Formats: sequence, C-alpha cells, structure tokens
Amino acid sequence: MATTKPPLPWKIRLTIFLLSVVSDASRRSNNTINRRLFKLVDRHTPPNSTVVNGVYSSDVTVDPSRNLWFRLFIPSTSSAISAASLPVLIYFHGGGFTFFSAASTVFDVVCRLYCRSLNAVVVSVEYRLAPEHRYPSQYDDGHDVLKFLDQNVTVLPNIADVSKCFLAGDSAGANLAHHVAVRVCKEKLQTLKVIGMVSVQPFFGGEERTGSEMRLNRALVVSVERTDWLWKVLLPNGSDRDHEAVNVSGPNAVDISGLDYPNTIVFMGGFDPLRDWQRKYYEWLCKSGKDAELIDYPNATHAFYLFPELPHTRLFFSRLKEFVTKQISNVN
Repeated sequence: MATTKPPLPWKIRLTIFLLSVVSDASRRSNNTINRRLFKLVDRHTPPNSTVVNGVYSSDVTVDPSRNLWFRLFIPSTSSAISAASLPVLIYFHGGGFTFFSAASTVFDVVCRLYCRSLNAVVVSVEYRLAPEHRYPSQYDDGHDVLKFLDQNVTVLPNIADVSKCFLAGDSAGANLAHHVAVRVCKEKLQTLKVIGMVSVQPFFGGEERTGSEMRLNRALVVSVERTDWLWKVLLPNGSDRDHEAVNVSGPNAVDISGLDYPNTIVFMGGFDPLRDWQRKYYEWLCKSGKDAELIDYPNATHAFYLFPELPHTRLFFSRLKEFVTKQISNVN
C-alpha cells in the first residue's frame, strides 16, 4: 500500500483526530478512565417516542442492578407496517469495550440507519464497560439480553419476526457478537432463531504483531498502543492477548466446527490496522465449515460506517441489505 493515510474529507479527519486525542487523554496511567473528560466528545441522545426520520425508539430495562438495557428502534413507514414480519437486528456498539453507549448519539444515528435501510427492528444493547467491569461482564450482558428477548418476546413489536434474527456489531461490538453467538449455539434458544452474523471490522488480536498492525501502527482510533491498552484493561489480570476473547482463531480458540454458527459477513477496510486479524477470523470460520463472506473496502479506515457521507458507507449498507435479504430467503 503506497500510503498509510486514508483519503478522508478534512471534517471527518478532524472529527476522528479530536476523538482520538480525547480518548487518549481519558486513559489514565493507573488503567482507569476519566469518564467526565470523555463525555466532552460523547454526546447522548434520548429515545424518541415520536417518529424521527421514519423511526421511533424506546429504552427497555433488562436488569436495573447492573444497568443492563437496550434501545429498541422500530421503522414507522407504511412498507414496514404492511410487511408485518420484519427481521430483528441485535446490535452491539463499538468502543474498545471501554467507551460509548447505546445512547451515544453516533450509535443512535447508525442504528436508525440500520433500521431504515434494512427495514428491520433493531435492538441496540447497553453493556457494562471496562475497566470498571472486566471480562466476561460484557459477554454475560450480551448473552443475557438474548435470553431476555427469548423469554419476553412481547417487548418487541408485533411486526418483529423473531425467527429471523441477526447478531451484529462493529469493532469491539463485533467481537462481542461473535462470543454471544457461540454461547447461544451451545445453550440453544427457545424462541429466537439467529440466522445471520454481521461482523463489521471486528476487534480481534493476539500476541503476534501482524503486517497490517506494523504498517498502520500509528493509525487514528485503533493504533497498536491503544489496542494493547484496551485489551489489558478488559482481560483478567495475568492474561495475554492469546486469550480466547481476543485471539478467537489462536491457540486457545473455541472449537465451533460442531456448532450451528450463523452464516456470517465480515467487513474490513484497507486502512484498518486490525484487517489481518479480521481476515484470520474469516479464514477460521471457513476452515471450521461455516458459511462466511469477506467484504474489503481498500480505502476505508476503521469506523468508516459511522460517517454516512463516505462513499463506502453507502456501499456497506447496500451490501448488508443484500446479505440480510439472502439469509431471510434461505429460511423462507
């Protein structure tokens, strides 16, 4: 690759730069987070009980003792209502397991895009964050939301078809979605049926330094120094990056060959330092006998999908709709 700087409009480049600066400043040397400082760049949006751009939303509590809840997005267009059988996208936001929320404006906006573009009911999960809550808190929360939905389907609108569920996530959220899928495959759900996995630039890693990490080691958002710190504050003390939560295809990988793991689409970008790990994940799925697709946008940086004005973001949503439509047609 001739350059390590992605072709980005200056406004987006400035936004990513400021976010990176503030997130770096929020990471204290004692492995804690200055939450008050990070809130300067993490605006929150309340749910909208009235329709906004074709979508309305509400928050549903799962377990108040650990502030476990999700934001529910429902399309209000006439085509959505007349369909009366919409897929359900269960979404886990990114942020390195340490930043952001289902209420963060940036993720509220992207979930509305998912809702409208896919004509789907979207469940955006609010899970506990590290370092205050280390592994496996986030994975427990994700799994418990699925169990809650499985046992309380009436919290979803009548137009939601729980036999057509998709797990989805970006970055750390894609890592979380993968591990929740493994748990669901092992324990089985009674009502919900997960028919697809949407893995957007998943946050995986390992002790090895890959070619993309070395070539793009000073990238904004997910530099090697940042990701090393994020793994350190997530994992149990004494663990290394070959932990099964991090290196899903490495020496401690869980064998999924005998599991009914959902068909998967993996998205990656040419300027993402994590791309080699994402490719390893895709190849591991294939070797495990699972149906997987890999979509690569050579000019995309990490978290490109959060900027609707980028051309590859439009391609992303179009390709995602094709994947969802295909999986639904396979079960009909």
